[in-house]
Amino acid sequence: MKWARLVPFAAVAGVAAHDLLQRRHALLRNFPLLGHGRYLVEAVGPELRQYVVAGNNEERPFSRDQRRWVYASAKLENNYFGFGTDNDIEHTAGNVIIKHRTFGRAVPSSHPRAGEEAWLPCAKVLGAARRRRLAFRPDSVVNISGMSFGSLSGRAVEALNRGAAMAGCLQNTGEGSISPYHRCGGELVWQIGTGYFGCRDEHGRFDLTRLKDAIAEAPVRALEVKLSQGAKPGLGGLLPAAKVSPEIAATRGIAVGRDCVSPSRHAEFGSTDELLDWVEMLAAETGLPVGIKSAVGDMEFWAELTDLMGGTDRGVDFVNIDGGEGGTGASPLVFTDSVALPFRLGFSRVYREFAQRGLHEHVVFVGAGKLGLPDNAVVAFALGADVVNVGREAMLAIGCIQAQKCHTDTCPTGVATQNRWLAHGLEPGLKSVRVANYIKTLRRDLLKVAEAAGVEHPGLIRTDDVEILTGQTVGTPLGEIYGYEPGWGLPSEDDQRRVTALMADTGSTKG
Repeated sequence: MKWARLVPFAAVAGVAAHDLLQRRHALLRNFPLLGHGRYLVEAVGPELRQYVVAGNNEERPFSRDQRRWVYASAKLENNYFGFGTDNDIEHTAGNVIIKHRTFGRAVPSSHPRAGEEAWLPCAKVLGAARRRRLAFRPDSVVNISGMSFGSLSGRAVEALNRGAAMAGCLQNTGEGSISPYHRCGGELVWQIGTGYFGCRDEHGRFDLTRLKDAIAEAPVRALEVKLSQGAKPGLGGLLPAAKVSPEIAATRGIAVGRDCVSPSRHAEFGSTDELLDWVEMLAAETGLPVGIKSAVGDMEFWAELTDLMGGTDRGVDFVNIDGGEGGTGASPLVFTDSVALPFRLGFSRVYREFAQRGLHEHVVFVGAGKLGLPDNAVVAFALGADVVNVGREAMLAIGCIQAQKCHTDTCPTGVATQNRWLAHGLEPGLKSVRVANYIKTLRRDLLKVAEAAGVEHPGLIRTDDVEILTGQTVGTPLGEIYGYEPGWGLPSEDDQRRVTALMADTGSTKG
């Protein structure tokens, strides 16, 4: 028994001796034992800041208030906030103010449950301007952004797909192709990245036959050619060999247990002119609307794209602008922090290129980058977005706690990991209901804000209806900040009439 009492002291002495003799860590060599306390505090520092130290609006990328709103909405709990705003409106710049109207033309229903199942279709028909054979009007202005199977666990993808079916919205596959978990009822936008996963031959080149075969077996409504993304614009991707399971390999059409590389650029086209040829080929062969996704950097591409669309009979059906502040993927810090414009700047500059050439009414504009929060989404609609995609907010709805371990394969909630034990904790049946609740709540809030602004649909909110504050004395209209001309940001007059009639006919509900 006496010897047993000495074991802890011997262990401590052993650690101290090891610290004194090792050469890798100066801190431990100078302060044996005590130095381990510093490493422990450093390891749990993010958790301490998240749950103990930080204020309600201090954390990034999503504050505690923002996460609380998503969680409460997903669980159908009370998502109201009491005692007034805790945003520092008086002394900080950038606060969004939506101007309500005393006598707007939209007359909201007085029924206590009105808007709970808000039907908010896109104000434009996707593919109609270019007469695509399978053009359609998206049933929801809120859809799920591109997140690949491989980046997310299969159970997370399944939860998102089931939730998309419940909410009547679209799910973007991400560049990792269509997995078995994407086939649970939700309709898809198939994202084609530089690796051509799911539609590639044995040499990694694009294979049209495989694309068409896959489309015939899945509910694909549109194709999206990914040029870049907000998380890592201009940078290729790498799925390490350890993550390339037989299931992921079969989904992507790659070898098991080997590094999966996504090049930084496409091999099928090398210029804007060739890009448009490829888009038209895809549309002709499949009948589907075809668009592009990109973060915004050099504006020469967008000027050339719109010049070619204005001067030829070729064009994209939709443009998905991803803000540099967005992105679920892992990337080097410099890309995360400093490459690509944030959404509002990037989107407004691209929209202006289309508007100046009279093309803005013939393209469906999609926005992404923290647009799953109602105030940010309203700004996006006012700037001209027709649809918003939600990525990290949808992850929060299915259980993400913003641990920021997406790049380590150790996501504690089983969302962004291929670790089977961790993914086991995520129950798709329950989490699918939560993401559907969140999307429905966001649509309801957007409808209510639109009605407060005096219009029937968020796509009809004008830039004059939103101001950005720079303290107590200055508020600048959105259009003035981003150099918009009168009428920019709105659909065509015909589309405005049609969507207004749709909202009136359905009473803002469907089914």
